[in-house]
Amino acid sequence: MKARPAPLLTAITRLRAAGCVFAEEEAGLLATAAASPDHLEALVEQRVSGLPLEHILGWAAFCGLRIRVDPGVFVPRRRTEFLVRQAARLLAAPGSTGRLPVVVDLCCGSGAVGTALAALAGPLELHAADIDPAAVRCAAVNIAPSGGAVHQGDLYEPLPERLRGRVDVLAVNAPYVPSADIATMPQEARLHEPRVSLDGGADGLQVQRRVAAAAPDWLAPGGSLLIETSRRQAPRTVELFIRNGLTARVASSKALEATVVIGTVVAGTAVSVSPVQPGAPV
Repeated sequence: MKARPAPLLTAITRLRAAGCVFAEEEAGLLATAAASPDHLEALVEQRVSGLPLEHILGWAAFCGLRIRVDPGVFVPRRRTEFLVRQAARLLAAPGSTGRLPVVVDLCCGSGAVGTALAALAGPLELHAADIDPAAVRCAAVNIAPSGGAVHQGDLYEPLPERLRGRVDVLAVNAPYVPSADIATMPQEARLHEPRVSLDGGADGLQVQRRVAAAAPDWLAPGGSLLIETSRRQAPRTVELFIRNGLTARVASSKALEATVVIGTVVAGTAVSVSPVQPGAPV
């Protein structure tokens, strides 16, 4: 076995002492990114202080891709790969409309979901939206190679009007952590990711309510809404779908600890959707 250089061994020791579960892997990534032993030491210091590894590296591994992640932008979680693969399966299903499928990555953060879907299930017409300006700037870089568009604003508000009734897949990783639980999250999320990307309101479902209420107005016939949620919250997410005229089924992955609720508009159901004003109670 090849002996490890002393700076790498020191990095592993420091990361392990700081509680990093994957200390050896993280040290290797930081060493690859470092231009010198002193640079490696500085990067390790950032990680030990609680900065997310992805913010230090400038990228996150997601669905076999390197997704750019700028400081202060939500880091895509591995469990969200399950959402992507469920959406890709729907896009691959028979029943072509003769046009490029329209995909919207709502609450897009870095744009990881949309970028991965374009890679796995493209070509497609891709749109992404987020309320956070930093996330929009980051997502624009990730999504640009696929020819997609990124819009800044509150949920559906910034989407082009021409997309109403034309969206084939609406993939949503909205914040679903109850407000009171934010304080219990790891400091790398609590301190270094925007609260708007984490906080789902008192019961964690505040944003999901607004997404489900307006989804029927944007989905194409046969189009699907997919929302990542928690196993505990899934029954209530299902209720939101049904209440708004959507079918609902739960898909889960034990390996990824991931839960996704998937639904389409119930045929023949007329759903009246009123625009939701930013900040309005739901």
